[in-house]
Amino acid sequence: MTIEEILAGESQNVEFKVQRPDKSIKYMKTVVAFANGKGGQIVFGIDDKTREVVGISEDVVFQEIDAITNAISDSCEPTIIPDVYLQNINEKPVIVAEIRAGRQKPYYIKADGLENGVYIRVSGTTRPADREMSRELYYECDGHAFDSVIRRDLKVTDEDIDTLCRQMKEVAIANGKSDLQRAAVKDVTKNVLISWGILKKSEDGNIYPTNAYVYLTGQGGLRSVIQCGVFKGTTRAVFLDRRNYEGPLWDQVDEAVKFVLRNIRMGCRLEGVYRQDIYELPPDSIRELIVNAVMNCSYIQASNIQVAIYDDRLEITSPGGLLPGVTIDLMKEGFSKIRNRSLANAFAYMNLVEAWGSGIPKLMQAMKEYGLREPEFIDMEVAFRINLYRGQNGVNDLNRDLNDLNHDPVDPKIDLETRLEEVIRKSPELTYKALGEILAVSAATVKRTMAKMQQEGKIVREGSNRKGKWILTDKK
Repeated sequence: MTIEEILAGESQNVEFKVQRPDKSIKYMKTVVAFANGKGGQIVFGIDDKTREVVGISEDVVFQEIDAITNAISDSCEPTIIPDVYLQNINEKPVIVAEIRAGRQKPYYIKADGLENGVYIRVSGTTRPADREMSRELYYECDGHAFDSVIRRDLKVTDEDIDTLCRQMKEVAIANGKSDLQRAAVKDVTKNVLISWGILKKSEDGNIYPTNAYVYLTGQGGLRSVIQCGVFKGTTRAVFLDRRNYEGPLWDQVDEAVKFVLRNIRMGCRLEGVYRQDIYELPPDSIRELIVNAVMNCSYIQASNIQVAIYDDRLEITSPGGLLPGVTIDLMKEGFSKIRNRSLANAFAYMNLVEAWGSGIPKLMQAMKEYGLREPEFIDMEVAFRINLYRGQNGVNDLNRDLNDLNHDPVDPKIDLETRLEEVIRKSPELTYKALGEILAVSAATVKRTMAKMQQEGKIVREGSNRKGKWILTDKK
């Protein structure tokens, strides 16, 4: 480790110990947590409070390395083989125990058993994993998806299957972006649902639903909810509004997107003689992020997807951290892994998601085009969060300027003329109707005021009524 890394202190994958504790349990929990996560390093010989390099006595350093290696190998199940080595920092020897991310998760402390001995790393601290998290670790490592697990306790009829197929086709057509895409939507059949893992055929030939079927339809007892809330300020101290959306997943996504769009600001952009209303955040990206949260949610956990709107940001949190092999940098380049592959197949068919991996790069480009800061990605190990930061951008400059003018302490008549001059200076080709929509007054009021301004020589008309424009004379 470098001096800079030491000064940075403990983190998600680094922990300090002044010396090897007499009881190995005091650091074995962290060993297990690193193996269950993305790996990490325990450095012996550094004070975790002061970050002072105290070192390990040279006459016992190699005995300490052997003791640490043996304790880790003997105490964990499945067996963890650490890479323990000596490193000199500030001319003092320290011992580094490097733990790699395991391939046989969940790892646990042998003496405590699988029920109580599983630990994970959360926000730089080591915490015990509950039963749901242990199951999540197993599914992640084993390469199986929880949404494709067969539900032998449930029955599904041909009528149920036909209903789902019909509903999915209706959603796919409704989400088509062109006549060509809508015309290309094919029928869904029982065999297609089986190939996607939404249904499964047992050894006796019977058809059973999987967890994906249960979540898609909102039936079968498994609770899937998207929680939405609006908060005052930048913390969760004061609720302004909240909604819980249940039922079929496509309905949950649709309602959550509508909730966000109702609670963020609307601006306008002037395109020629037309006023185009646009949201302060890109709507397509909002939908894409909520869909991704659904496809990558850890439904094993007793948590729900949360969509939170603050004064400064939109926050989307999905239970379940990044899958093994996925990093934030790779995501930005378009790399992706899907936690719920059966649901992903259904969402792709219903035109709720486009090409895999394209969402994050498109999001970053859209935010850049809106003049907003880059999205913030936070891997919380047990959850993944994306923040889209709000803020008045270029397309809202006109609205902001007009709003400022509205608050000036001037006579209302003069105020309207002043605001008209501001708008005309920016877009001289606007019609009476367009000017009235922007200024929230009638077209007749605009026409009457501008006629007076023409008589006073403050503005003149250049060109025809249809293709001309207004010219400000700057006469007061």
